[in-house]
Amino acid sequence: MSMKTTLAAVAVALVAGLGLWSALPQQTADSLLPITPAQAETTTSSNAEAAAVEIKDMTLGQEDAKVTLIEYASYTCPHCANFHSAVFKDLKKDYIDSGKVKFVYREVYFDRYGLWAAMMARCGGDMRYFGIQDILYSTQQEWAASNDANVVVGNLKKIGKTVGMDDATLDACMQDGAMAQAMVDHYEANMKEFDIKGTPTLVVNGTVHSNMSYADLKAILDAELAK
Repeated sequence: MSMKTTLAAVAVALVAGLGLWSALPQQTADSLLPITPAQAETTTSSNAEAAAVEIKDMTLGQEDAKVTLIEYASYTCPHCANFHSAVFKDLKKDYIDSGKVKFVYREVYFDRYGLWAAMMARCGGDMRYFGIQDILYSTQQEWAASNDANVVVGNLKKIGKTVGMDDATLDACMQDGAMAQAMVDHYEANMKEFDIKGTPTLVVNGTVHSNMSYADLKAILDAELAK
């Protein structure tokens, strides 16, 4: 998936509104989060609160592993879903679980659905995050298929409930405007670090690589481990 707009434009659109679960009579085409007049008045205070919210990258594996692999990916990117099904399972088994590679997952938000999915995944906490990720990628064509934002919201809530969250937890988490703003700020900084242009992008010990097969990734990882 290619970058469609500048980071600044995406960031502005993503946080244009901060009320997620509300059904709205009208939404502007460039707004990636629904907004009501009352919510618009709180945007400035939400931006200030975001500075106090700490957003971290989600990680797997040994902290002191010889190789660090960063994946930049979006939950609405079909190529990312393919990478997850065709590459990640073996990557995790052969390199992450064995302690050879520290895996860092960096969320990319090309659209509001991708941001909502990431927010829902984070609502489950660190222990459930990657389990929720598995569901989001394996069912991407189902939960993200509708043009109706309320349908997508309902689909995401169903996923959240399958891992033990209830409506109250999901609503409170997903209506957290400061959290949404902080996530977008974190995403924007992450994209600039390695000048990321699309997803999935892989960064192995600081070197940027495009999407690839497991065999090609394995060769790169083995070369780094052999140094």
